[in-house]
Amino acid sequence: MKNLIAELLLKLAAKEEEAKELTAQVEALEIVVTAMLRKMEEAQRLELNAGIEVAMRKAAEDAATDPQDTSLLQGYIRRLLTYPRY
Repeated sequence: MKNLIAELLLKLAAKEEEAKELTAQVEALEIVVTAMLRKMEEAQRLELNAGIEVAMRKAAEDAATDPQDTSLLQGYIRRLLTYPRY
């Protein structure tokens, strides 16, 4: 029983470490994208936003895409483009 608990704790620790790494990757990407967006002219940002909206509409129409996933992704994209971190 102790071995089973120890094994489960090791698996949990590995999953937690993976989650931390993914979080760091996402935050790094957010910082990079924000810096790039700040360097863009307003017209370029609007064009980028329009392109993203088209891509998201196509993804939402795809039968294989879960509507909840699409909605969640749209929220994060909107937040990143509208309220970038400083």
